[in-house]
Amino acid sequence: MFRRAPGVLPAPRGVQRASPDPPHGHLGSAPPQRLRRPARSAAPPPCAAAEPMERRPGWQPECLSLQNLSFIYLRIAVRIRDEENGYNKNLFCIPKHYEEDLERVFIPHGLILDRTERLARDIMQDMGNHHIVALCVLKGGYKFFADLLDHIKALNQNGDKSVPITVDFVRIKSYCNDSPAEKVSIVVEELSTLSGKNVLVVEDIIETGRTMKALLSKLKDNEPKMVKVVSLLVKRTHRSPGYRPDYIGFEIPDRFVVGYALDYNEYFRDLNHICILKEKAKEKYRI
Repeated sequence: MFRRAPGVLPAPRGVQRASPDPPHGHLGSAPPQRLRRPARSAAPPPCAAAEPMERRPGWQPECLSLQNLSFIYLRIAVRIRDEENGYNKNLFCIPKHYEEDLERVFIPHGLILDRTERLARDIMQDMGNHHIVALCVLKGGYKFFADLLDHIKALNQNGDKSVPITVDFVRIKSYCNDSPAEKVSIVVEELSTLSGKNVLVVEDIIETGRTMKALLSKLKDNEPKMVKVVSLLVKRTHRSPGYRPDYIGFEIPDRFVVGYALDYNEYFRDLNHICILKEKAKEKYRI
């Protein structure tokens, strides 16, 4: 009777199994070949070093990107390249009254929320040892402010440590149509309550930094213990003197965007996604 070698499974019906190699020493057999591991390269690939990217000589952000990846993840921001055109708006839910006004979806709502959650974690790691006063910059920052505080509240409820969070608001107007206004208008009731407090300023977008510097100057007069600034967007533009906030959601090209409470003459605040506005829409809603 034919006996199958131990550990060898029967071949499926209709499939012929290749006969095993004869043991070494049988006539006609060749000595077994020892498998060799491929030699290790002398140096790891540029993106595989263990040390932090920003400390490596000659480091470039592109080292972190994969082929055809539109977003480059930096240490403090998600950088959207200049050539990125966003997404086809027909792939998303857009209010019908805005369908003809929008060119593309630039940053989808889900991606905004994901990035906001991570910002909340970073903020709590840095500021989570003392009472935080969250100062919302109105009007454009209200949606980002609400979502950010929801994530901070979740960390307070589920984390190992928690701190009290109080809120305050300041209203700033610095744009007319799609251009910065000549004068920055700051409306705030009372800032003396911020004395000795850890203040987190929550902004929607920073372009030149002129508005934020004016606000920080007012805050400094009230002697807070610490002031940190988080901005959902920072725009790369030649008009900027180089100011960067402490926390950045997305670094974007120099394009005029609306949605997620970012407006054009008070329109488009009710749009979930951040989108690129058509030029004809600017004329339509111009004042």
